Amino acid sequence: MTTESKKLSFEDALAELEKIVTQLESGDLTLEASLDLFEQGQKLAKECDVQLETAVLRIEQLTADGELIEPDL
Repeated sequence: MTTESKKLSFEDALAELEKIVTQLESGDLTLEASLDLFEQGQKLAKECDVQLETAVLRIEQLTADGELIEPDL
């Protein structure tokens, strides 16, 4: 599964990343397969980081009365 095919939720992206780590740690892959999985893992890790940063921004922008102020991205 590629991250370009659809936007994954944070939880789904993290689960995919964990699968990739398990596969890489097994040591049963060819060099090329390892590189491909590593690249996919990097993309998933970046997507998770973006989603976490977005969540933090939303939390920080909550006003005292509970309204969300949309960030200028």
